Amino acid sequence: MLDTNIASYAIRDDHPLVTQRLRSFPRNSLTVSVMTEAELQYGVAKRGGGVGLKTRVDKFLGLVRVLPWTSDVVLSYANLRVLREAAGVTLAPMDMLIAAHAKAIGATLVTSDAAFSFYPSGVILEDWSK
Repeated sequence: MLDTNIASYAIRDDHPLVTQRLRSFPRNSLTVSVMTEAELQYGVAKRGGGVGLKTRVDKFLGLVRVLPWTSDVVLSYANLRVLREAAGVTLAPMDMLIAAHAKAIGATLVTSDAAFSFYPSGVILEDWSK
């Protein structure tokens, strides 16, 4: 499951290591959470909905599987949030939602966000930017 920052690298095509890793996987095996789709569409809207960026985002979303939230993901989020708050370690809200989604489906979360490295929660992480 690709986190938003990895998806952004792919959309901009400006990180050779990420591009190389993406090309090494069958397209149907690459996924994003619907929360990542929301963040990407927010980025388009924030930048005024420019046709070029919207076209690139839509093309990217057409190449990956966008996974919806289910009741299992909701429970994963609730449990993960309680555990992390009790430990005094939280994430930004969208990061928490994406991490819970990856954990619920047993996916590896591909991210370059350093915040996740301080977040031992049973979420399997990989950073394709290094």
